[in-house]
Amino acid sequence: MAKELTEQHKRFLEILFDEAGGNINAAKLAAGFSPGYSTRLLTNYLKEEINEATQLYIAMNAPKAAIAVVGALNDPTELGLKEKLNAAKDFLDRAGFGKTDKIQVEATNGVMILPAKDREED
Repeated sequence: MAKELTEQHKRFLEILFDEAGGNINAAKLAAGFSPGYSTRLLTNYLKEEINEATQLYIAMNAPKAAIAVVGALNDPTELGLKEKLNAAKDFLDRAGFGKTDKIQVEATNGVMILPAKDREED
């Protein structure tokens, strides 16, 4: 059963990834929660929604990282390019666009599956 989010919870999630810049306390206050309201309780209650919003935020910003990588091909003399490429590569890896290693497994002999051994009871 999906939990019901109040308007205040929804506003918190919107503010968290916008004007609060990821600062949970700032988003909490801007959404109208009292300063004494437990940040731990709020984040624990909204943990799944925060994770989903984080994945969406990363997906929304992945094209910037891809453009930075391609931009390095167009202007390889740009200042700070090495750091920019490392950050873009790391970001793309986290977004799920990382290099995948493929391993080929070969078996020269056939594989035989045997039935389970009978266990002797003591």
